[in-house]
Amino acid sequence: MVTDSPAEPPPVHSGGGRLAAAIVALLAMAPVGFFYAASGLLVPGPWLYLMWVLYLALLVLAIWLARRGSFLVLVVPVGAAVAWWSIIALGEEYGGWTG
Repeated sequence: MVTDSPAEPPPVHSGGGRLAAAIVALLAMAPVGFFYAASGLLVPGPWLYLMWVLYLALLVLAIWLARRGSFLVLVVPVGAAVAWWSIIALGEEYGGWTG
């Protein structure tokens, strides 16, 4: 007869989904980073440096979330891409940036 005794520890989940989410998110940061790096062809110097700082801050956030095992890490590359597109669009509209 098999019974569950209170002394048995609960089953441990390996967290494979969390690891996969972290890998996907960090790999997705690479092409987004390319766009931030290549923005020097369009964006004036001071704004470009601020964009690079923003990208590095988002990369640090992604690494921090990945180490915590949070699925929110998947939002960071999407947010980074939206931020890049928004900055470029606003710069073209209001800053007179032309490519």
